[in-house]
Amino acid sequence: MVDIATRVYNHTWKLDPIIRSLLDSDYYKFSMQQLIRRFHPDVTATFALTNRTKSVRLADAIDEGELREQLDHARDLRFSQRELIWLAGNTFYGRERIFGPDYLAFLKDFRLPDYELTKRDGQYELTFAGNWAHTTMWEVQSLAIVNELRARAIMRTLSKLELDILYANAKAKAWEKIKRLRKLKDEVGSLKISDFGTRRRHGFLWQHWIMEAMADALGPDVFTGTSNMKLAMDLGLEAIGTNAHELPMVYAALAKNDADLLASPYKVLEDWARIYDQNMRIILPDCFGTAHFLAHAPDWVADWTGARPDSKEPIEGTEELIAWWQAKGRDPRKKLVILSDGMDIDSIEQSARHFKDRVRIGYGWGTNLTNDFKGCVPRGDPDALAPISVVCKVIEANGRPAVKLSDNPVKATGPADEIERYRRVFGTAGMKAHAVLV
Repeated sequence: MVDIATRVYNHTWKLDPIIRSLLDSDYYKFSMQQLIRRFHPDVTATFALTNRTKSVRLADAIDEGELREQLDHARDLRFSQRELIWLAGNTFYGRERIFGPDYLAFLKDFRLPDYELTKRDGQYELTFAGNWAHTTMWEVQSLAIVNELRARAIMRTLSKLELDILYANAKAKAWEKIKRLRKLKDEVGSLKISDFGTRRRHGFLWQHWIMEAMADALGPDVFTGTSNMKLAMDLGLEAIGTNAHELPMVYAALAKNDADLLASPYKVLEDWARIYDQNMRIILPDCFGTAHFLAHAPDWVADWTGARPDSKEPIEGTEELIAWWQAKGRDPRKKLVILSDGMDIDSIEQSARHFKDRVRIGYGWGTNLTNDFKGCVPRGDPDALAPISVVCKVIEANGRPAVKLSDNPVKATGPADEIERYRRVFGTAGMKAHAVLV
Protein backbone atom coordinates (compact mmCIF):
# COMPACT_ATOMS: atom_id res chain seq x y z
CA MET A 1 0.00 0.00 0.00
CA VAL A 2 1.03 3.63 -0.59
CA ASP A 3 2.86 5.45 2.23
CA ILE A 4 0.24 8.21 2.31
CA ALA A 5 1.94 10.38 4.91
CA THR A 6 5.14 10.59 2.84
CA ARG A 7 3.22 11.30 -0.37
CA VAL A 8 1.21 14.04 1.33
CA TYR A 9 4.32 15.57 2.87
CA ASN A 10 6.07 15.55 -0.51
CA HIS A 11 3.05 16.61 -2.62
CA THR A 12 4.08 17.79 -6.06
CA TRP A 13 1.80 19.03 -8.80
CA LYS A 14 2.81 16.45 -11.40
CA LEU A 15 2.68 13.50 -9.02
CA ASP A 16 -0.53 14.30 -7.20
CA PRO A 17 -3.09 16.43 -9.01
CA ILE A 18 -6.43 16.03 -7.26
CA ILE A 19 -8.23 14.75 -10.36
CA ARG A 20 -5.98 12.29 -12.15
CA SER A 21 -8.43 11.15 -14.81
CA LEU A 22 -11.91 11.94 -16.12
CA LEU A 23 -12.69 8.39 -15.05
CA ASP A 24 -12.11 9.53 -11.46
CA SER A 25 -15.84 10.03 -11.03
CA ASP A 26 -18.89 8.06 -9.96
CA TYR A 27 -20.62 5.39 -12.03
CA TYR A 28 -23.98 7.13 -11.85
CA LYS A 29 -22.60 10.17 -13.66
CA PHE A 30 -21.82 7.99 -16.68
CA SER A 31 -25.13 6.13 -16.67
CA MET A 32 -27.00 9.43 -16.36
CA GLN A 33 -24.86 11.16 -18.96
CA GLN A 34 -25.68 8.44 -21.46
CA LEU A 35 -29.40 8.94 -20.77
CA ILE A 36 -29.05 12.71 -21.10
CA ARG A 37 -27.28 12.29 -24.43
CA ARG A 38 -30.00 9.93 -25.65
CA PHE A 39 -33.11 11.89 -24.67
CA HIS A 40 -32.07 15.49 -23.98
CA PRO A 41 -29.00 16.31 -26.08
CA ASP A 42 -29.88 19.99 -26.48
CA VAL A 43 -30.92 20.86 -22.93
CA THR A 44 -28.73 23.37 -21.09
CA ALA A 45 -28.16 23.16 -17.34
CA THR A 46 -26.27 25.12 -14.72
CA PHE A 47 -24.72 23.51 -11.64
CA ALA A 48 -23.59 25.39 -8.53
CA LEU A 49 -21.39 24.33 -5.64
CA THR A 50 -22.73 25.18 -2.18
CA ASN A 51 -21.12 24.81 1.24
CA ARG A 52 -23.89 24.00 3.71
CA THR A 53 -21.40 24.14 6.61
CA LYS A 54 -21.36 27.94 6.79
CA SER A 55 -19.07 27.96 9.83
CA VAL A 56 -16.23 26.85 7.53
CA ARG A 57 -15.22 29.77 5.32
CA LEU A 58 -13.88 27.94 2.28
CA ALA A 59 -12.70 31.11 0.54
CA ASP A 60 -10.46 31.79 3.51
CA ALA A 61 -9.28 28.19 3.85
CA ILE A 62 -8.52 27.48 0.17
CA ASP A 63 -6.21 29.61 -1.96
CA GLU A 64 -8.03 30.85 -5.07
CA GLY A 65 -4.98 30.33 -7.27
CA GLU A 66 -4.68 26.69 -6.19
CA LEU A 67 -8.38 26.14 -6.77
CA ARG A 68 -8.17 27.56 -10.27
CA GLU A 69 -5.08 25.44 -11.03
CA GLN A 70 -6.90 22.26 -10.04
CA LEU A 71 -10.07 23.17 -11.93
CA ASP A 72 -8.05 24.08 -15.05
CA HIS A 73 -6.10 20.83 -14.79
CA ALA A 74 -9.35 18.85 -14.73
CA ARG A 75 -10.46 20.74 -17.85
CA ASP A 76 -7.27 19.69 -19.63
CA LEU A 77 -7.94 15.98 -19.10
CA ARG A 78 -9.25 13.61 -21.79
CA PHE A 79 -10.25 9.96 -21.61
CA SER A 80 -7.35 7.68 -22.48
CA GLN A 81 -7.63 4.86 -24.99
CA ARG A 82 -7.22 2.36 -22.14
CA GLU A 83 -10.11 3.92 -20.25
CA LEU A 84 -12.40 3.90 -23.28
CA ILE A 85 -11.56 0.26 -23.97
CA TRP A 86 -12.40 -0.58 -20.34
CA LEU A 87 -15.73 1.27 -20.57
CA ALA A 88 -16.56 -0.53 -23.82
CA GLY A 89 -15.51 -4.00 -22.78
CA ASN A 90 -16.21 -4.25 -19.06
CA THR A 91 -19.35 -5.84 -17.67
CA PHE A 92 -21.45 -3.53 -15.51
CA TYR A 93 -24.34 -4.92 -13.47
CA GLY A 94 -24.05 -8.20 -15.32
CA ARG A 95 -24.44 -6.59 -18.73
CA GLU A 96 -21.85 -6.30 -21.48
CA ARG A 97 -21.59 -3.18 -23.63
CA ILE A 98 -23.88 -1.17 -21.38
CA PHE A 99 -22.33 1.99 -22.83
CA GLY A 100 -23.25 2.30 -26.49
CA PRO A 101 -20.85 3.17 -29.32
CA ASP A 102 -22.39 6.60 -29.88
CA TYR A 103 -21.86 7.50 -26.23
CA LEU A 104 -18.29 6.20 -26.24
CA ALA A 105 -17.59 8.26 -29.37
CA PHE A 106 -18.89 11.30 -27.50
CA LEU A 107 -16.53 10.54 -24.58
CA LYS A 108 -13.53 10.26 -26.90
CA ASP A 109 -13.52 14.03 -27.45
CA PHE A 110 -15.15 15.02 -24.15
CA ARG A 111 -13.71 17.75 -21.96
CA LEU A 112 -15.17 19.52 -18.95
CA PRO A 113 -16.68 22.90 -19.86
CA ASP A 114 -15.56 26.22 -18.43
CA TYR A 115 -16.51 27.49 -14.99
CA GLU A 116 -17.17 30.77 -13.19
CA LEU A 117 -15.57 31.43 -9.81
CA THR A 118 -16.18 34.35 -7.46
CA LYS A 119 -16.13 34.96 -3.70
CA ARG A 120 -18.88 36.15 -1.40
CA ASP A 121 -19.05 36.27 2.41
CA GLY A 122 -16.11 33.93 2.87
CA GLN A 123 -17.44 31.30 0.46
CA TYR A 124 -16.66 30.43 -3.14
CA GLU A 125 -19.43 30.77 -5.71
CA LEU A 126 -18.52 28.15 -8.30
CA THR A 127 -20.88 27.53 -11.21
CA PHE A 128 -20.84 25.48 -14.41
CA ALA A 129 -23.17 26.49 -17.25
CA GLY A 130 -23.70 24.94 -20.67
CA ASN A 131 -24.99 21.84 -22.37
CA TRP A 132 -26.43 19.45 -19.75
CA ALA A 133 -24.48 16.43 -21.01
CA HIS A 134 -21.27 18.39 -20.37
CA THR A 135 -21.98 20.30 -17.16
CA THR A 136 -23.29 17.22 -15.36
CA MET A 137 -19.78 15.80 -15.14
CA TRP A 138 -18.47 18.68 -13.05
CA GLU A 139 -20.40 17.64 -9.94
CA VAL A 140 -18.10 14.93 -8.63
CA GLN A 141 -14.85 16.50 -9.80
CA SER A 142 -15.58 19.92 -8.30
CA LEU A 143 -16.56 18.45 -4.93
CA ALA A 144 -13.47 16.23 -4.82
CA ILE A 145 -11.25 19.21 -5.65
CA VAL A 146 -12.73 21.49 -2.98
CA ASN A 147 -12.68 18.83 -0.26
CA GLU A 148 -9.11 17.77 -0.93
CA LEU A 149 -7.81 21.34 -1.19
CA ARG A 150 -9.30 22.09 2.21
CA ALA A 151 -7.63 18.99 3.66
CA ARG A 152 -4.29 19.86 2.03
CA ALA A 153 -4.39 23.38 3.46
CA ILE A 154 -4.86 22.03 6.97
CA MET A 155 -2.25 19.30 6.60
CA ARG A 156 0.32 21.73 5.23
CA THR A 157 0.80 22.94 8.81
CA LEU A 158 1.75 19.43 10.03
CA SER A 159 5.24 17.94 10.19
CA LYS A 160 6.14 14.59 8.66
CA LEU A 161 5.84 12.92 12.08
CA GLU A 162 2.47 14.55 12.69
CA LEU A 163 1.23 13.34 9.30
CA ASP A 164 2.35 9.83 10.20
CA ILE A 165 0.34 10.05 13.41
CA LEU A 166 -2.66 11.57 11.60
CA TYR A 167 -2.91 8.68 9.16
CA ALA A 168 -2.15 6.11 11.87
CA ASN A 169 -5.13 7.47 13.80
CA ALA A 170 -7.36 7.36 10.72
CA LYS A 171 -6.24 3.81 9.88
CA ALA A 172 -6.98 2.70 13.44
CA LYS A 173 -10.50 4.15 13.13
CA ALA A 174 -10.97 2.33 9.81
CA TRP A 175 -9.76 -0.95 11.33
CA GLU A 176 -12.22 -0.69 14.22
CA LYS A 177 -15.04 -0.27 11.68
CA ILE A 178 -13.85 -3.27 9.70
CA LYS A 179 -13.82 -5.42 12.83
CA ARG A 180 -17.37 -4.35 13.65
CA LEU A 181 -18.47 -5.14 10.09
CA ARG A 182 -16.97 -8.62 10.33
CA LYS A 183 -18.84 -9.25 13.55
CA LEU A 184 -22.05 -7.83 12.07
CA LYS A 185 -21.76 -10.12 9.04
CA ASP A 186 -21.56 -13.16 11.32
CA GLU A 187 -24.60 -11.90 13.23
CA VAL A 188 -26.97 -11.03 10.39
CA GLY A 189 -25.75 -13.55 7.81
CA SER A 190 -25.57 -11.22 4.82
CA LEU A 191 -23.94 -7.81 4.58
CA LYS A 192 -23.29 -5.78 1.43
CA ILE A 193 -21.15 -2.63 1.61
CA SER A 194 -20.00 -0.48 -1.29
CA ASP A 195 -18.07 2.80 -1.46
CA PHE A 196 -20.05 5.93 -2.36
CA GLY A 197 -17.44 8.35 -1.01
CA THR A 198 -15.78 10.05 -3.99
CA ARG A 199 -17.54 13.41 -3.78
CA ARG A 200 -16.50 14.27 -0.23
CA ARG A 201 -13.38 12.18 0.18
CA HIS A 202 -10.37 13.29 2.19
CA GLY A 203 -8.25 12.71 -0.90
CA PHE A 204 -7.66 10.32 -3.76
CA LEU A 205 -4.76 8.51 -2.07
CA TRP A 206 -6.83 7.92 1.07
CA GLN A 207 -9.81 6.64 -0.89
CA HIS A 208 -7.47 4.29 -2.76
CA TRP A 209 -6.07 3.00 0.56
CA ILE A 210 -9.54 2.51 2.05
CA MET A 211 -10.69 0.55 -1.00
CA GLU A 212 -7.69 -1.76 -0.77
CA ALA A 213 -8.22 -2.22 2.97
CA MET A 214 -11.94 -2.96 2.65
CA ALA A 215 -11.41 -5.38 -0.22
CA ASP A 216 -8.61 -7.21 1.58
CA ALA A 217 -10.24 -7.39 5.02
CA LEU A 218 -13.85 -8.05 4.03
CA GLY A 219 -13.68 -9.81 0.67
CA PRO A 220 -16.13 -9.52 -2.24
CA ASP A 221 -19.02 -11.13 -0.34
CA VAL A 222 -19.19 -8.07 1.93
CA PHE A 223 -17.32 -5.30 0.13
CA THR A 224 -19.13 -5.37 -3.20
CA GLY A 225 -17.44 -2.49 -5.02
CA THR A 226 -17.02 1.25 -5.43
CA SER A 227 -18.85 4.04 -7.19
CA ASN A 228 -15.48 5.42 -8.34
CA MET A 229 -14.86 4.30 -11.91
CA LYS A 230 -11.09 4.81 -11.90
CA LEU A 231 -10.63 2.84 -8.69
CA ALA A 232 -12.94 0.12 -9.99
CA MET A 233 -10.75 -0.18 -13.08
CA ASP A 234 -7.40 0.08 -11.28
CA LEU A 235 -8.27 -2.28 -8.40
CA GLY A 236 -10.45 -4.75 -10.27
CA LEU A 237 -13.58 -3.87 -8.26
CA GLU A 238 -17.21 -3.79 -9.32
CA ALA A 239 -18.43 -0.33 -10.35
CA ILE A 240 -21.54 0.49 -8.31
CA GLY A 241 -24.15 3.22 -8.71
CA THR A 242 -27.80 4.15 -9.12
CA ASN A 243 -29.07 7.57 -10.23
CA ALA A 244 -29.43 10.99 -8.64
CA HIS A 245 -31.93 13.76 -7.93
CA GLU A 246 -30.50 15.65 -10.87
CA LEU A 247 -32.72 13.73 -13.31
CA PRO A 248 -36.15 14.47 -11.76
CA MET A 249 -35.02 18.02 -10.96
CA VAL A 250 -34.27 18.76 -14.61
CA TYR A 251 -37.31 16.87 -15.93
CA ALA A 252 -39.47 18.89 -13.53
CA ALA A 253 -37.84 22.17 -14.56
CA LEU A 254 -38.68 21.37 -18.19
CA ALA A 255 -42.36 20.64 -17.36
CA LYS A 256 -44.77 22.93 -19.20
CA ASN A 257 -47.60 22.75 -16.65
CA ASP A 258 -48.55 21.25 -13.30
CA ALA A 259 -49.70 17.98 -14.88
CA ASP A 260 -46.31 17.53 -16.54
CA LEU A 261 -44.64 18.49 -13.27
CA LEU A 262 -46.52 15.78 -11.37
CA ALA A 263 -45.62 13.22 -14.02
CA SER A 264 -41.94 14.17 -14.26
CA PRO A 265 -40.55 11.73 -11.62
CA TYR A 266 -42.19 8.81 -13.42
CA LYS A 267 -41.11 10.05 -16.86
CA VAL A 268 -37.53 9.74 -15.56
CA LEU A 269 -38.15 6.09 -14.73
CA GLU A 270 -39.74 5.43 -18.12
CA ASP A 271 -36.69 6.80 -19.92
CA TRP A 272 -34.32 4.97 -17.56
CA ALA A 273 -36.04 1.66 -18.29
CA ARG A 274 -35.64 2.25 -22.04
CA ILE A 275 -31.86 1.98 -21.57
CA TYR A 276 -31.16 -0.02 -18.40
CA ASP A 277 -32.48 -3.40 -17.35
CA GLN A 278 -33.68 -4.74 -14.02
CA ASN A 279 -30.33 -4.79 -12.21
CA MET A 280 -30.11 -0.99 -12.47
CA ARG A 281 -33.76 -0.21 -11.75
CA ILE A 282 -33.53 1.43 -8.34
CA ILE A 283 -36.03 4.17 -7.56
CA LEU A 284 -35.02 7.39 -5.78
CA PRO A 285 -38.39 8.51 -4.40
CA ASP A 286 -37.64 11.52 -2.21
CA CYS A 287 -36.83 14.34 -4.64
CA PHE A 288 -40.30 15.88 -4.25
CA GLY A 289 -41.35 13.85 -1.21
CA THR A 290 -41.45 10.08 -0.78
CA ALA A 291 -45.04 9.95 0.47
CA HIS A 292 -46.37 11.67 -2.65
CA PHE A 293 -44.13 9.67 -4.97
CA LEU A 294 -45.28 6.31 -3.58
CA ALA A 295 -48.95 7.30 -3.34
CA HIS A 296 -49.10 8.29 -7.04
CA ALA A 297 -46.59 5.86 -8.57
CA PRO A 298 -47.86 3.67 -11.43
CA ASP A 299 -48.17 0.03 -10.43
CA TRP A 300 -45.19 -1.00 -12.59
CA VAL A 301 -42.85 1.03 -10.38
CA ALA A 302 -43.36 -1.56 -7.64
CA ASP A 303 -41.81 -4.17 -9.94
CA TRP A 304 -38.46 -2.39 -9.97
CA THR A 305 -35.59 -4.08 -8.14
CA GLY A 306 -35.50 -1.73 -5.19
CA ALA A 307 -35.17 1.79 -3.86
CA ARG A 308 -32.73 4.24 -2.31
CA PRO A 309 -34.31 6.30 0.50
CA ASP A 310 -32.08 9.35 0.75
CA SER A 311 -33.40 11.94 3.18
CA LYS A 312 -35.27 10.17 5.96
CA GLU A 313 -33.77 8.32 8.88
CA PRO A 314 -32.74 4.96 7.39
CA ILE A 315 -35.11 2.78 9.42
CA GLU A 316 -38.06 5.15 8.96
CA GLY A 317 -37.48 5.41 5.21
CA THR A 318 -37.09 1.67 4.75
CA GLU A 319 -40.18 0.85 6.80
CA GLU A 320 -42.16 3.18 4.53
CA LEU A 321 -40.94 1.32 1.46
CA ILE A 322 -41.68 -2.10 2.97
CA ALA A 323 -45.25 -1.04 3.77
CA TRP A 324 -45.68 0.27 0.21
CA TRP A 325 -44.41 -2.95 -1.40
CA GLN A 326 -46.70 -4.98 0.85
CA ALA A 327 -49.67 -2.79 -0.08
CA LYS A 328 -48.80 -3.37 -3.74
CA GLY A 329 -48.73 -7.14 -3.21
CA ARG A 330 -44.95 -7.44 -3.64
CA ASP A 331 -42.70 -9.42 -1.33
CA PRO A 332 -40.28 -6.99 0.40
CA ARG A 333 -37.86 -9.85 1.09
CA LYS A 334 -37.13 -9.88 -2.65
CA LYS A 335 -36.53 -6.13 -2.83
CA LEU A 336 -33.27 -4.24 -2.43
CA VAL A 337 -32.97 -1.11 -0.31
CA ILE A 338 -29.77 0.92 -0.68
CA LEU A 339 -29.02 3.11 2.33
CA SER A 340 -26.54 5.87 1.54
CA ASP A 341 -27.54 9.10 3.28
CA GLY A 342 -24.87 9.95 5.86
CA MET A 343 -24.43 6.34 6.93
CA ASP A 344 -21.91 5.57 9.67
CA ILE A 345 -20.93 2.34 11.39
CA ASP A 346 -23.60 2.79 14.07
CA SER A 347 -26.47 3.31 11.63
CA ILE A 348 -25.23 0.41 9.49
CA GLU A 349 -25.27 -1.91 12.50
CA GLN A 350 -28.66 -0.71 13.71
CA SER A 351 -30.42 -0.99 10.34
CA ALA A 352 -28.83 -4.34 9.44
CA ARG A 353 -30.10 -5.88 12.67
CA HIS A 354 -33.51 -4.21 12.40
CA PHE A 355 -34.22 -5.48 8.86
CA LYS A 356 -32.66 -8.96 9.11
CA ASP A 357 -34.71 -11.35 6.92
CA ARG A 358 -37.26 -8.62 6.10
CA VAL A 359 -35.67 -6.93 3.06
CA ARG A 360 -32.37 -7.04 1.20
CA ILE A 361 -30.18 -4.19 2.43
CA GLY A 362 -27.17 -2.73 0.65
CA TYR A 363 -25.08 0.16 1.90
CA GLY A 364 -23.56 2.94 -0.17
CA TRP A 365 -21.08 4.20 2.40
CA GLY A 366 -19.88 7.69 1.58
CA THR A 367 -18.31 10.49 3.58
CA ASN A 368 -18.00 8.56 6.84
CA LEU A 369 -15.97 5.91 5.02
CA THR A 370 -13.65 8.04 2.89
CA ASN A 371 -13.37 11.16 5.06
CA ASP A 372 -13.58 10.15 8.71
CA PHE A 373 -10.75 12.16 10.26
CA LYS A 374 -12.69 13.57 13.19
CA GLY A 375 -10.44 13.46 16.24
CA CYS A 376 -7.38 12.40 14.23
CA VAL A 377 -5.35 15.62 13.98
CA PRO A 378 -2.44 15.30 16.46
CA ARG A 379 -1.84 19.02 17.07
CA GLY A 380 -4.23 21.89 17.56
CA ASP A 381 -7.91 21.18 16.93
CA PRO A 382 -8.26 17.36 16.72
CA ASP A 383 -11.43 17.82 14.64
CA ALA A 384 -9.91 20.23 12.13
CA LEU A 385 -10.29 17.66 9.34
CA ALA A 386 -13.85 16.66 10.23
CA PRO A 387 -15.89 16.54 6.99
CA ILE A 388 -18.17 19.37 5.94
CA SER A 389 -21.38 19.28 3.93
CA VAL A 390 -20.60 20.51 0.43
CA VAL A 391 -22.92 19.81 -2.50
CA CYS A 392 -23.00 20.60 -6.22
CA LYS A 393 -26.56 20.71 -7.51
CA VAL A 394 -28.30 21.63 -10.74
CA ILE A 395 -29.91 25.06 -10.29
CA GLU A 396 -31.55 25.65 -13.69
CA ALA A 397 -32.36 23.91 -16.95
CA ASN A 398 -33.15 25.69 -20.20
CA GLY A 399 -33.27 28.89 -18.17
CA ARG A 400 -35.91 27.58 -15.74
CA PRO A 401 -35.16 27.07 -12.02
CA ALA A 402 -34.54 23.55 -10.74
CA VAL A 403 -35.99 22.53 -7.37
CA LYS A 404 -35.47 19.73 -4.90
CA LEU A 405 -37.88 19.41 -1.98
CA SER A 406 -36.51 16.34 -0.18
CA ASP A 407 -38.12 14.57 2.78
CA ASN A 408 -35.89 16.79 4.89
CA PRO A 409 -36.79 20.47 4.29
CA VAL A 410 -33.28 21.46 5.40
CA LYS A 411 -31.99 19.89 2.17
CA ALA A 412 -34.46 21.70 -0.11
CA THR A 413 -32.86 23.68 -2.94
CA GLY A 414 -34.16 26.25 -5.38
CA PRO A 415 -35.65 29.77 -5.30
CA ALA A 416 -38.02 30.26 -2.36
CA ASP A 417 -41.05 31.02 -4.56
CA GLU A 418 -40.43 27.92 -6.69
CA ILE A 419 -40.01 25.73 -3.60
CA GLU A 420 -43.40 26.94 -2.40
CA ARG A 421 -44.97 26.26 -5.79
CA TYR A 422 -43.60 22.71 -5.81
CA ARG A 423 -44.91 22.18 -2.27
CA ARG A 424 -48.35 23.27 -3.41
CA VAL A 425 -48.19 20.78 -6.28
CA PHE A 426 -46.60 17.80 -4.50
CA GLY A 427 -47.69 18.51 -0.92
CA THR A 428 -45.56 18.16 2.18
CA ALA A 429 -46.73 14.81 3.58
CA GLY A 430 -44.04 12.92 5.43
CA MET A 431 -41.51 15.76 5.38
CA LYS A 432 -39.64 16.38 8.61
CA ALA A 433 -36.59 18.54 9.29
CA HIS A 434 -33.46 17.12 10.87
CA ALA A 435 -29.83 18.19 10.95
CA VAL A 436 -27.59 17.54 7.92
CA LEU A 437 -24.10 16.58 9.04
CA VAL A 438 -22.48 15.44 5.76
